[in-house]
Amino acid sequence: MEKLQNYINGRWVDSHSSEFTNVLNPASQEILMQVPTGNAQDVADAAQAAHEGFQEWRSTPVSKRVQYLFKLKTLLEDNIDDIAKTITLESGKTFLEAKAEMVRAIENVENACGMPALMQGEFSEDIAKGIDEYMIRQPLGPCACIAPFNFPGMITFWFLPYALACGNSYIIKPSEKVPLTMTKIVALMEKLDLPKGVLNLVQGGREVVDALLEHPVIKGISFVGSSTVAKYVYSKGAAHGKRVQAQGGAKNPVIVLPDADIDMTTQIVIDSVYGCAGQRCLAASTIITVGEHKDITESLVESAKNRKTGFGLESDVQMGPVISAESKNRVNHLIDKGLNEGGRLLVDGRNAKVPGFENGNFIEPTIIEDIPLDGELAATEIFGPVLSLVHINTIEEAIRFINSGRYGNMACIFTSSGLNARKFRHEAEAGNIGINIGVAAPVAQFPFSGWKDSFYGDLHGQGNHAVEFFTQTKVVIERWLKEWNRKF
Repeated sequence: MEKLQNYINGRWVDSHSSEFTNVLNPASQEILMQVPTGNAQDVADAAQAAHEGFQEWRSTPVSKRVQYLFKLKTLLEDNIDDIAKTITLESGKTFLEAKAEMVRAIENVENACGMPALMQGEFSEDIAKGIDEYMIRQPLGPCACIAPFNFPGMITFWFLPYALACGNSYIIKPSEKVPLTMTKIVALMEKLDLPKGVLNLVQGGREVVDALLEHPVIKGISFVGSSTVAKYVYSKGAAHGKRVQAQGGAKNPVIVLPDADIDMTTQIVIDSVYGCAGQRCLAASTIITVGEHKDITESLVESAKNRKTGFGLESDVQMGPVISAESKNRVNHLIDKGLNEGGRLLVDGRNAKVPGFENGNFIEPTIIEDIPLDGELAATEIFGPVLSLVHINTIEEAIRFINSGRYGNMACIFTSSGLNARKFRHEAEAGNIGINIGVAAPVAQFPFSGWKDSFYGDLHGQGNHAVEFFTQTKVVIERWLKEWNRKF
């Protein structure tokens, strides 16, 4: 069985760890490859390479740094189908979902190509007589990304292109569940001929994460994952003097008012709940109807029943499996929990069987109605293809319910009332707001926002927040007196 390697200082090298875990196709349980568990020595090697590479890279003019990103954009576009196939094989999502993921990754590369303008400083002449003051941006230093399993290609690119364009060296730590995609992408990036040490990849699990958080050379950490781990990463990284941006979990609510367009709302909600088998931090989870709800309920049920589940490389499949057998068992347990709490099952996706893929981690679309608002299911991130449907009398009550939750990643409303839409936009406590649209992810020019327990830190990924995160400001106050001039 082929074993994955690390990429350090411009070379593919074996891990210092002798332990490996299997990378499985979640649709079939086929072993795709083996990945090392990794250790602190792997991180030390990568950090040393990143430190040395940073010395040259930081002094490379930004106009030259972005030329590598222009080439990277072309490389990703030329290989997008091959990358998307790898994403499908190791994460389970459909080919179209995987390809869409890489389109969003490429958008971030494009945006970072504008770094000559994005990282410009500020200048004020004569703040006092003969004295000028200005602010410049300089790179932070070696940085690292600890990536999740659900978007093997895209999420690293919320950070990587901005870090490189700002003059930082970088270490990628992909999820040990889906390491093949970034391994493939880093192999492609070898063609860029970046200076040695500027780009590094370290495979592994918990020990590698802790070593990244503790190593003194690494100045910034970007993380996406569950809130529990995000809080741990933020706390430990900050305790070791690092900048940290840690995106956590979510329990994303959607309000449907009686004046919403039923057909449009149904399609968008179904795509949001069941896209990527619900394994997205922006997936809609709790659908809150206000007032009359019979039509929207029936429409959601019909659409959920008609969504085809299967292996993501088959063209007519609309939803793949969840990532692992453990995830499948957890989701099934939470469905049972909702029913035990008094919820009613409108669509049951448990015990799904896909011909030819009987061992896959499949759960078909599921809808539970009338779960108690103060119950465990209403507060728990399911991270699976489960729609919780609740009915509330007024928009005020619905917003109060939303704001009572611990998460604040995304919230949406469907309505034809501008007044209610504005009220929701103003009052809903979430970092990403959708009005008559599901929030897939902000485009690259905007930060991926998140509030409350959905985010730990100050600056999010993407856009100007990424520029702020990957640079440090230096203020210069300058005076030149005429009598200092010399004639030569």
